[in-house]
Parts: sequence; C-alpha cells; structure tokens
Amino acid sequence: MCGRYAITLPPEAVRSYFAFIDNPNFPPRYNIAPTQPIPVVVADPWTAGGARRFVLMRWGFLPGFVKDPKDFPLIVNARAETLAEKPSFRAALKRRRCLVIADGFYEWRKDPGTGGRRQPAGRPYLVRRASGRPMGFAGLYETWSDPSGGEIDTACIVTTAANRLLRQLHVRMPAILEPDVFAAWLDVDGVEAAGALALVKPAPEEALELVEVGPAVNRVANDDESLQRPVAAPIRTAVSETLF
Repeated sequence: MCGRYAITLPPEAVRSYFAFIDNPNFPPRYNIAPTQPIPVVVADPWTAGGARRFVLMRWGFLPGFVKDPKDFPLIVNARAETLAEKPSFRAALKRRRCLVIADGFYEWRKDPGTGGRRQPAGRPYLVRRASGRPMGFAGLYETWSDPSGGEIDTACIVTTAANRLLRQLHVRMPAILEPDVFAAWLDVDGVEAAGALALVKPAPEEALELVEVGPAVNRVANDDESLQRPVAAPIRTAVSETLF
C-alpha cells in the first residue's frame, strides 16, 4: 500500500512532466498523509482534446453512495485487480481516472520482534526514481456530495503487485505510470476500463531505489527536507528474499 508520499521537485519541473495547462506555485511537501489535500491531474472534458488540469483533492476516496463519511472506512489505496468488480470503484474506473503527482513514497520494513507492525516500529524507507524524475501514480477520483449540497473532490491511489525490489518492504506498490501512457489513462471517452487496467503494472526494478531514512517521518507533523536524509546507501537491487 501507499500511506505516505512526497512531492519535492520544483513546480516548473512537475508542470513540464505532467503537461498540465495550469501554472500553480506550490511548496515542497515531504510527508503527505491521508485526508490531506493532494494535487492530481485530470483531463478537462470541456476543452478540446481534454487539456490536463492541476486540481487539489482530498486523499481519501468517498464513493457517491456514502451517506456519512464517519461510517465509511477511509480509502487511500485501491487494488487494481478488483477495481472493475467493486461497486466503490467501478464508475470511477470508467469515468473518473486521474494521475496523482508524486516524486517518492514511503514504506516501512518490519523488524524482527515487532509482531508484524511496520509503523512506527519498522524502519522507514523512501522509494524514489533512480533518475530523480517525478512519479505519476494511477488514481481514481469521485466528487462526494453531503446532504446539504456541499461537495468535496476525493481521490485514491491505485496499487499493483510489488516488483522484486519493493517486495523487500511490501507486497504492494503504487501503480506508477510512464508519461507515454498518461493520455490513455486519462482518456475516459476513448479508453475503456479494461484498456486502462492493462496499463497498470509493477514498475521496472531498475527504475527505482530504496533509501533508508530516519524515524522522524513517522510523525505526520514533521514535514521538511531532513525527513529524506539517507541513513544508509540506496538499495537498487533485490539483494535478498522478502524482508517482511
């Protein structure tokens, strides 16, 4: 799963990578957590060719049928393998696909004797591209309406099976899409659900690296560049069997 991630690259680099038409100026965020506002990219249905737009949404997907969010579990991740069959996600997979902007995410390695817990007992790792480029996570979104007519845009990250490198930390990982398939994922009119799901696959192992970082990332209130300071050399190959 993905429970924390980061966006630290300059806004102009992010805008160039995702090719959205807006020009937002946003600060680096080193420790993004569920329920916080997150930037996503959507295709604007009202512009020719579906121009890409930068939009803020709440990280925590709410299907339209939910009556009271307090009685519904917080959905920050959605398994790609079951999107087409689950009522919570079927409509969004067909009509409301987005890209979640990121340049790294965190996972926790379970240490012996912690009883299976990863956080805060496990050791945190930053997972990032070896190239330093941004990441575009496959995402879904939904606009939820409360009984009084108020609306909130909500989103979740689509996950897939972890590649061998990531399996050292977890069995799942965010579905990281490459720029050459951004258009297809966002094109809900031209690409049906089955075609969109075919784009979701584990990232190549050589594309990523694992960087062990300090425990300060365990606390949501901490949000500065020191959270990503390495405490060991990056891991770029699967050096052992699954570690959790």
